[in-house]
Amino acid sequence: MDLAYLADDVRAAEAPLLAAGVPLMDRAAYALAVRSVAVLRRARVPVPGARVVVLVGSGNNGGDGLHAAALLARRGLAVEVVLAGSHVHPGGLAAVRAAGVSTTELAQVDEARLHRADLVLDALVGTGGDGSGVRGAAGEVIGRLDALTGRRPLVVAVDVPSGAGVDDGGLRGPVLRADVTVTFGVATPGLLLPPGDTAAGRVEVADIGLDLGAASPAVERLTGADVRALWPVPGSRTHKYTRGVLGLVAGTARYPGAAVLAASGAVRAGVGMVRFIPDEPVGTGALAAAVLAARPEVVVGAGRVQAWVAGSGVDPDDAARRVDVATVLAETRRGVPAVLDAGALAAIDGPLGPHVVLTPHAGELATLLTALGRSATRAQVEDAPLAHARAAHELIGATVLLKGATTVVVGPGVVLTQADGTGWLATAGSGDVLAGLLGALLAGCADRIANDPALPARLAASAALVHGRAAHTARPGGPVAALDLAQALPATIAQLLTEAPEQGRGARVGGRSRR
Repeated sequence: MDLAYLADDVRAAEAPLLAAGVPLMDRAAYALAVRSVAVLRRARVPVPGARVVVLVGSGNNGGDGLHAAALLARRGLAVEVVLAGSHVHPGGLAAVRAAGVSTTELAQVDEARLHRADLVLDALVGTGGDGSGVRGAAGEVIGRLDALTGRRPLVVAVDVPSGAGVDDGGLRGPVLRADVTVTFGVATPGLLLPPGDTAAGRVEVADIGLDLGAASPAVERLTGADVRALWPVPGSRTHKYTRGVLGLVAGTARYPGAAVLAASGAVRAGVGMVRFIPDEPVGTGALAAAVLAARPEVVVGAGRVQAWVAGSGVDPDDAARRVDVATVLAETRRGVPAVLDAGALAAIDGPLGPHVVLTPHAGELATLLTALGRSATRAQVEDAPLAHARAAHELIGATVLLKGATTVVVGPGVVLTQADGTGWLATAGSGDVLAGLLGALLAGCADRIANDPALPARLAASAALVHGRAAHTARPGGPVAALDLAQALPATIAQLLTEAPEQGRGARVGGRSRR
């Protein structure tokens, strides 16, 4: 599991080490120099003579950059330091001068030379970043650098891309997007939270000896090992009922595909049985026929279930489906776990427990919050996804899975994010498959959910991880259709359950390469 801690907790962990004279800055600078060289090598840039520009602000973040600049110069790289802070770290400044590194004030910088650099080390603003961006002349310089098309220097950020929100991932002003962010000791939340994680690129955590002690992580990200530990794997005495029976209210005559995809997601994820609730009396409707044609294992009609999925492809104005969704809501108030997706979100009329998982996208979450009296727009949700997902959790009590390029999950006392997929997942029906997949997990773990209020959040994050990996399995590097995604679930899950434990997870937290 990858963990991120609030900046105040990181500073508190650093304080006793600094008081004891532990050379944290030396350790950080060495790690930064080593990883910067590795970035150049991965890009096949010859290291001796590589042109490096270090953008330096005030404070310890700038000190890390200065000391790293001195180390890189001693390795034969052509290093230039641009001083953007009014009071740069004196020890770091002495180090670069001793190494013969030239320094330039920001006002005199040759931007053309900056743009031609092989690598830019961004040490302007560190863990004090509040998400408002880099202000003033420095913001203008990095804005022009960030806007370059064609050839652009590799960018390595120190701690966090300058100007990004260290604790909330906010991007509300000029930020220099990084190819790699090197942070020290532990990650901070903004590196795992959207939209900030999109600016961080690959996140690498360098061990400098911090001990967070009793501090609680602010954000978690599951790895394959975590999902393996959670996944309900059948044993020799298992039968279809103990593996979980999932009730499904999905689709209408207008949107029959949603029912097929949700059922396929659940079946292919390994649920014991799917009971499909049709929109017409059993045996008379085209919707049930479509589901059975695609998935003959499905049982049409009501019966006892361990969990529900409701809402995929459901029009809130459909009178018959409104009754079906109301039945599911009544079941949840008796403690039955459920996934409420799409059309079922509009039916929420009161508090729900964390055993209910809401799966909105940004627009649906904005609509739901507005209906609950907290006005929000899609753009506002996209700018601050954690704040809005947390607001919905606090208002309703349910676990919230906010879909997006990075999925955000909020449950009782826990926040998780997953970024395991690909942009090709943004396709019609993908969310229906996720709803069925998550429903299968809830049904298979229903007995455990009753005793662990945070478990649905971890299962939701597990479903997001598997969903993302299935896209890679279905069409590596290319377009993926929703039905392809469902078809890829068994192979994805099998690989997940049998793969060797991840190696070196402490060296990399996650994120995407920007290049």
